[in-house]
Amino acid sequence: MDSESSNDHLTEPYNMVALFEKVRVMVESEFAVEEGFVEHGVPTFHVRLREDSKEAFLRLTSHLNPLGLMPLLRRREEKIVLQTIPKPPTRPSRKVINVALFLATVGTVLFAGLGNLRSPDVPGAVMFVGAIMAILGSHEMGHKLLADKHEVEATYPYFIPGPPPIGTFGAVIQQKSLPPNRDALFDIGFTGPVMGFIVTVVVSLIGVQLSVRVPEAPEGAWFIPVPLLFRFFTIVFPPSGTGDIIMLHPVAFAAWVGMIVTMLNLVPTGMFDGGHVARSMVGRRAHQILSYLGIILLLIIWYPMAIVALFFSMYRHPGPLDDVSKITTRRKLSALVLLGIFVLCVPYPPIFSL
Repeated sequence: MDSESSNDHLTEPYNMVALFEKVRVMVESEFAVEEGFVEHGVPTFHVRLREDSKEAFLRLTSHLNPLGLMPLLRRREEKIVLQTIPKPPTRPSRKVINVALFLATVGTVLFAGLGNLRSPDVPGAVMFVGAIMAILGSHEMGHKLLADKHEVEATYPYFIPGPPPIGTFGAVIQQKSLPPNRDALFDIGFTGPVMGFIVTVVVSLIGVQLSVRVPEAPEGAWFIPVPLLFRFFTIVFPPSGTGDIIMLHPVAFAAWVGMIVTMLNLVPTGMFDGGHVARSMVGRRAHQILSYLGIILLLIIWYPMAIVALFFSMYRHPGPLDDVSKITTRRKLSALVLLGIFVLCVPYPPIFSL
């Protein structure tokens, strides 16, 4: 018994030394190493960057993967620190949950369409369901497709049932691993809102044409704040009828929901899509400042959502594995597209009726 215990104590340091040497060789094949040591059981290296450091980091990631390790690249004061840590275990996704939530959300959205949107016919409610699910689904699948492209493990969308008048709280995907670099973080955050916005534009064009102008709002009607883009569509492609009040078709209301969801997601706060994009472009501290500014912006635009944003901002954004390399100039310019979409989707004073 004593002999076995002694061997165990000797083996553990030996394995650590062997692992460190194996990792050191891999790191030195991709980076110029100034110093290497073990910090709290973690192989740690001070490295110098070079022109292809972003690509070198991706190669190192693939080399370490068979060992069950992943690299982290961070800047500490004047040093560039590369550490290799064990990959966290992940549970396999159960697609039956995705399917069950999808069907449940279809049911709650259909119920909302039948009971709260003044749609006297089933086809109108069904069209509302199709429009809402298409907008939310395209948004989340945009995230999923880019996550797969950058080899970020992510689930399929989880749709969230909700009460009327919409019938859903939206949809989410769960990322089970960190993006490899800021480019990947930007792409994942960027693509969801853009794909959802494109579908929202199509739904808007259809919904506006199905809506009707009336001289005055019926008793019990309620008004909603109108995004600039929605107002533009009603001017360029006016609904039928006469009057200053537009009675929204369920499909038009679904488009309005899509614009509001897109606008909220683009606020540069916490773990929102806009938060991912902002975090890819700036460091952790600057992102925290932007998060607080985003909450203030929501207080001005739609104060109830500021509470949700504040909740999400309480969780520190982990950033990508490589948090040192910068995003490409093309992606920086693409951020202007998101800014334009945000402005088009911000709700303005209410003039339309349901």
